[in-house]
Amino acid sequence: MKPRPLAALALATFFAAGIAAQETAPLTIPFADAFTSLRLAGRTASRGPWKIADGVAACTQDDALYKQFKDHGPIIRWDLPFENARIRFRYRADASAKTFVFTANGETGHVFRFVTSAERGTDLRAFPPGGEAKSISIGRGGPKLQPGDWVSVVVELSGAKATVKIGDDHETTAEHPSLSRPKKDVSLGFSFGAVAIRDFAIEAL
Repeated sequence: MKPRPLAALALATFFAAGIAAQETAPLTIPFADAFTSLRLAGRTASRGPWKIADGVAACTQDDALYKQFKDHGPIIRWDLPFENARIRFRYRADASAKTFVFTANGETGHVFRFVTSAERGTDLRAFPPGGEAKSISIGRGGPKLQPGDWVSVVVELSGAKATVKIGDDHETTAEHPSLSRPKKDVSLGFSFGAVAIRDFAIEAL
């Protein structure tokens, strides 16, 4: 028996409302990004021509935009308030990429960041409020940026402690009192070349 036109219209409206709700619902923890659409409320991809589909977010730096944004490359940010959390993702950089950057921000600015560089390896940094320096290094020793392969990353932020695991062989833990501040978002960015990201997920600790 075929559904009556009005019933079919009601069914279509129901599913459409469900899709709209998914697109506009705020992000909350636990959260995993399926990377199926460029549009997702609570996620911002900027400073470059991002393509998001089929489980991957990918971007190639536009040099004109890099200069326009005062030497800042492409970035993708998730608005996810938290205090203590575990963040997982994988990224792949091409041979032209120079840095990959993870940042957790608070209401008044950066709280924690790690930078993986093709030249200098990985540096963990804190941003003490009110200090003379904008940021301070709190840990080094991670790998250099390696092009071509998918790299798995796990970041744990718990109280004053940050633990960063990159791949299977590199894990660094550092502490600073300023890391215990509440966080409001997480971002991934890079400079030069092209980077792809997949399997982003965050859960509370």
